[in-house]
Amino acid sequence: MITYYTDGSCEPNPGTGGFAVIKDMQPQVLGGDKMSTNIRMEGRAIIAALKDAAGAPCQIYTDSEFWINVITKWSLGWEKNGWKKKGGEIKNLDIVQEVCPLFRASQAELIWVRGHNNDPGNELADHWANEARKQQLAG
Repeated sequence: MITYYTDGSCEPNPGTGGFAVIKDMQPQVLGGDKMSTNIRMEGRAIIAALKDAAGAPCQIYTDSEFWINVITKWSLGWEKNGWKKKGGEIKNLDIVQEVCPLFRASQAELIWVRGHNNDPGNELADHWANEARKQQLAG
């Protein structure tokens, strides 16, 4: 079973963003955008982990309860309603529409971990997400 930790970083928020995927306690995928949000970077990290797993059984640890809820609960209703929700637009719809089919076709389990709580994998993902953000600034 592959173990991933994912995290996103943005400073300011919105602003320059970075994300990291840690695989078996080593940085595996780093990326980012010159203009993004923390939520977008968190979602992009989960997408990158799902793509890296390529369908293999895996556990993805994330400190984003938001994305776990989007992927496992809220998106099901949004999709049935033609990607609409009561009360307005679905923010970050492009990421939602990319991550949901990847997750549904995967053998991944999403696991919430409290951020900044001395979990070694989460701390490593946070560190590398910040490094990825700094690379965007330098690039």
